[in-house]
Amino acid sequence: MKHLKNLFDNNRHWACQTTQDNPEFFKVLSMQQNPDYLWIGCSDSRVPANEIVGLLPGELFVHRNVANVVVHTDHNCLSVMQYAVEVLKVKHIMVVGHYACGGVKAALDGEKLGLIDNWLRHVVDVKEKHIDKLNLIEDYEKRVDTLCELNVIEQVKNVSQTSIVQDAWDRGQELTVHGWVYGLKDGHLRDLNSCTTNSKELLGIYQQATKEVFER
Repeated sequence: MKHLKNLFDNNRHWACQTTQDNPEFFKVLSMQQNPDYLWIGCSDSRVPANEIVGLLPGELFVHRNVANVVVHTDHNCLSVMQYAVEVLKVKHIMVVGHYACGGVKAALDGEKLGLIDNWLRHVVDVKEKHIDKLNLIEDYEKRVDTLCELNVIEQVKNVSQTSIVQDAWDRGQELTVHGWVYGLKDGHLRDLNSCTTNSKELLGIYQQATKEVFER
């Protein structure tokens, strides 16, 4: 159908139901957004950011891309981060991957998908950094999930090393970077113990979090 009537019907139903439950919801929401959190996650349609952490619209600022990658030359992601940190003054940035990620699988398997191969090269770099230990994991699904975890930890480091976060820490702004992974099979989030609050602790936490991935 040209106008996707079913989606418009769903929208009207949702707006009506939301207004019935809370008559002031849209009035308050339209006035401002004041989130404490920036979520950097995967584009996967099975990972609805707000719902996973039980937050309402306006409470979570979101950036998503394939395989939740943070690249220092990605102006899209960096612009989101700068707005979140410097304008919205978020207190937490969460890099959130998920198990059985298709992008991570493709990177692990060396699968060729086209243009996206260039983007996933960043995940391939993570794989190659840990390839010897990854090859020791016999179970394929566990190997994929291990790379999913390693990728999150790597992206936490990338976020923490951006000029945006470094400048925030230098001026004493309260800002914490977290690394989480989401389980599609149980709906649970898992903390990867890569929480970072300043430049000095970054390397040690990165190394310890990476070590713990292979000890589980």
